Amino acid sequence: MAPVQERNQSASLRRALVVLEHVRDHGGLTLTQLADAVGLTKSTVLRLAAPLVETGLLERDGKSGAYRLGHGSLRLGQAYLASLDLRAVAAGESRRLLEEFGETVHLVVHEPPHVVYIDKLENTANVRMASRIGSRAPLHSTGVGKAILAWQPQDAIPAELPAVTGHTITDPVRLAADLARVRQRGYAVDDRENEPEVRCVAAPIFDHTDTVHAAISVAGLTSRVTAARVRELGPAVAAAAARISRKLGSTR
Repeated sequence: MAPVQERNQSASLRRALVVLEHVRDHGGLTLTQLADAVGLTKSTVLRLAAPLVETGLLERDGKSGAYRLGHGSLRLGQAYLASLDLRAVAAGESRRLLEEFGETVHLVVHEPPHVVYIDKLENTANVRMASRIGSRAPLHSTGVGKAILAWQPQDAIPAELPAVTGHTITDPVRLAADLARVRQRGYAVDDRENEPEVRCVAAPIFDHTDTVHAAISVAGLTSRVTAARVRELGPAVAAAAARISRKLGSTR
């Protein structure tokens, strides 16, 4: 194929993607509205949209003529979500947190009434955490557990809150207040509540339905993860969790 033809096809594809993305973000536009919005003539938009309609990526209302996303977009999105592996999606952010802070990074999923550790990165020069991949831990005494629990229905708080350490929150009223703070600031803190000398800062990971099923955390000995460092870690862990959530399709 000649280079000129290739460039023309590439330009058409880019413009068609612009049309598709604009309908995605502003569905229900007529041909005139869509053409004005993307800065193209109506005939050009009509030509670019035709194959998108044929493949089901777009649909056009028979009465109003308005464009909206079609069933093909749904199938494409479902195929993408089915191919996602949480550990693979979170790997880059986990590594970035480890390199920036030099403390153990955990990735967990929610399996009521526990969290299950599915990934763990640690600085081998530091003291190793008791956690291990595949192990379970309580929701109420861990940072990752509280990061998940904060976005669950009120009745998801366990009826029994056994003390794991002398610092574990065992009062449902105190725990509810702590979870409210988690929602307000966007991250949870486990202050020696699951291991006597360990602090953990965790944030929730939202999926494509904006539901929390996982969390990521940075944990270390209290001698290194001081109260001042917690305030530094919190926003960084929350930002990493937000980037993972967006990759999983969350709109939060």
